[in-house]
Amino acid sequence: MGDRNWMKKPFTDSDVWSPSLERADSSRPLEIRFNGPAKHWTDALAIGNGRLGAMVWGGVANETLNLNEDTLWTGTPGDYTDPGVPPILSEVRKLVDDGQYATATTAALNMSGDQSSVYQLLGDMKLDFDDSHATYDEGTYKRVLDLDTATVKVVYSADEVEYVREYFTSNPDQVIAIKISGNKLARVNFTVYLDSKLHHHSYVNDKNQIIMDGSCPGLEVHGNGNPQGIQYSAVLDLQISDGAGAVRVLDGRKLRVEGCNSAVILLVASSSFDGPFTQPVDSKRNPKSSSLSIMDSVKRFSYADLYARHVNDYQALFHRVSLQLSKSSKNVTVNDSSLREDTDETISTAERVRSFKTNEDPSLVELLFQYGRYLLIACSRPGTQVANLQGIWNRDIHPPWDGAPHLNINLQMNYWPSLPCNLNECQEPLFDYISSLSINGKKTAEVNYKASGWVAHQVSDIWAKTSPDRGQAVWALWQMGGAWLCTHLWEHYTYTMDNDFLRNKAYSLLESCASFLLDWLIEGRGGFLETNPSTSPEHIFISPDGKPASVSYSSTMDMAIINEVFSSIVSAAEVLGKNEDDLIARVRKAQPRLYPTQIARDGSIMEWAQDFEDPEVHHRHVSHLFGIFPGHTITLEKTPDLCKAAEYTLYKRGEDGPGWSTVWKAALWARLRDSNHAYRMIKHLFDLVDPDRESEFEGGLYSNLFTAHPPFQIDANFGFSAAVAEMLVQSTVKDLYLLPALPRDKWANGCVKGLKVRGGVTVSMCWREGELDEVGLWSENQNTVKSLHYRGITATANISSATVYTFDKQLNCVKTQSLF
Repeated sequence: MGDRNWMKKPFTDSDVWSPSLERADSSRPLEIRFNGPAKHWTDALAIGNGRLGAMVWGGVANETLNLNEDTLWTGTPGDYTDPGVPPILSEVRKLVDDGQYATATTAALNMSGDQSSVYQLLGDMKLDFDDSHATYDEGTYKRVLDLDTATVKVVYSADEVEYVREYFTSNPDQVIAIKISGNKLARVNFTVYLDSKLHHHSYVNDKNQIIMDGSCPGLEVHGNGNPQGIQYSAVLDLQISDGAGAVRVLDGRKLRVEGCNSAVILLVASSSFDGPFTQPVDSKRNPKSSSLSIMDSVKRFSYADLYARHVNDYQALFHRVSLQLSKSSKNVTVNDSSLREDTDETISTAERVRSFKTNEDPSLVELLFQYGRYLLIACSRPGTQVANLQGIWNRDIHPPWDGAPHLNINLQMNYWPSLPCNLNECQEPLFDYISSLSINGKKTAEVNYKASGWVAHQVSDIWAKTSPDRGQAVWALWQMGGAWLCTHLWEHYTYTMDNDFLRNKAYSLLESCASFLLDWLIEGRGGFLETNPSTSPEHIFISPDGKPASVSYSSTMDMAIINEVFSSIVSAAEVLGKNEDDLIARVRKAQPRLYPTQIARDGSIMEWAQDFEDPEVHHRHVSHLFGIFPGHTITLEKTPDLCKAAEYTLYKRGEDGPGWSTVWKAALWARLRDSNHAYRMIKHLFDLVDPDRESEFEGGLYSNLFTAHPPFQIDANFGFSAAVAEMLVQSTVKDLYLLPALPRDKWANGCVKGLKVRGGVTVSMCWREGELDEVGLWSENQNTVKSLHYRGITATANISSATVYTFDKQLNCVKTQSLF
């Protein structure tokens, strides 16, 4: 499997700086709590190590763990080219030029490609306990996910025995581990087995290990039973406490434990996936051999050692950032009933979400912020696949939207917190994925569009699909998916200032992307360069002839993304000394000719190049505001008129929408430094979704804090963390804005430690009664100059590497100390 460990610092960034006046830690434990077993999948608790995942239901008489392995997908590598597209492209472009937008939209359907592959489940681990467990004492039950240790614990009492189960998924050892114990001797009895909805065969080998071998559908992407797809193997090993109990085999595929004090279950899994360009039938990987080898390595360690290795690895990432928020002391009394509720640790997390509309508990914001970081650590690590639409957690053969990476907001939002929230390693799978897309995307660009460089569209999969998906142009025909992803490459550099990354990884991908964009742009109206055909993701307009359409030219998002990529490649060339390259000269020449962002008659930002009638003003996408966030081309300092128009655009769009739309709007309001509206969107997400009535909801949270579209999509979990970080600190490479969108009446007191900002700097700060108190800044390896900004005060910070600087509320440097 390769070495999945990386060097750990002896401290984390949240440990480096402490305020001069110590503050009492009034925060609740970072736990998601239930007082009963799960009734729905969205009640189950998620654990993962980047590659392996599980959902823990916490059943008493019957326990279920839904299992996932991130390479289990349907299908095989595809061609992703269509030589029939160029003449259709010419036809569509002429129709657009003639103003026949509805006809162009219909014709563009012929440019669509094949459907993407589908993310699959691994299967289920089932545990059946004695009948005595069915009569457990409900008042003793608790099921908790501890974000501090990435461990789930289930505790309950039955028949005068307290039973405890612990669950975690280790990245260092690539194993799902479970310990089951009771506080009385010889009272642990259960049966365990594996099952799957996929084609599989399960049996017990001569080592009393359960083996489950199977395969994903191959040629029939939405079928089940075709053996030509990705092969997989899971191995379950069972260990009982020495000197007590027995294990026997049932039905040739189950293990029965009787009369033991405690038992440890270990599960590993592997697949035959050998990269996006290898056909499953040609793979040399043997998943059973791999799984058995991993299990042999795992069994060298005791359960205590496995747990310690897991916690050390996880906390080296998770503990980098801490966040503490509290209401103003002026608004809290000793007899305040809401205060008592907020500090009662027996209350379920679902009840806390339900009451948020009235008590606005800041510690719940802390929890959801850190939960986003937890989930990113749990589903995206170096060497894994990218976090898909559900991260890695899925129990269906046909998950919503195929569980596929969607490139018109969802995949990008998954990685928004990786840089500001100090988890840059977790972004590595995204860069690997972009590299794979660039290989297939070069073929798509050349054959479909007669263009150089590389392109990717709206939907992809594990095979790095780059052609348009099968479907209507309104969502399938969008050539900016790869370009948007490329903006993450430059962002990574601006946060880390890693020249090796820029030179050896990012630049060639940016260069090839820019090459495609230059070829895709055509001479247009008024001497501008334009994109044609062009769509605004998933949204339609009413054309002047009164017909609905989605295809036109130069949508605002197209031009904003191109502007961002061009700006990035020019800046990257300056860093690497490539200013004189021919491509850079072409980009510089094209930049002033890009179709500019326009303000509509009603004062809002135009979504399309023409001021079309919008039939759905409350549409979920806010694509035309990309230039504000996550882009940087519209700013309060440089384009105040566009920012004013953007504010009206957000008013017009409204506050309703799926979870990812809610948190995107929060980030947009934060970038506009409107704390009231940013907080309104934060609050809007705290709406408890009933899984039995989820179609009645827009956005919200499930009881396990998964974010809802609905149904579940993980993107908003990540977007929430990024939006909160954006409310607390914003940056360019040269500028640092402190508490730019702090809701002072809601989070009057607080402290955040370990956030990252552009320029390779780490920020920690505290505030009191809505006002900045102290801020700490440092850089491990950069000498840099930052302009600090806070409520009309500006100061210059000359930062030397490996030195921690403390500034007071007036931005005066009052203390320096060595970092190491």
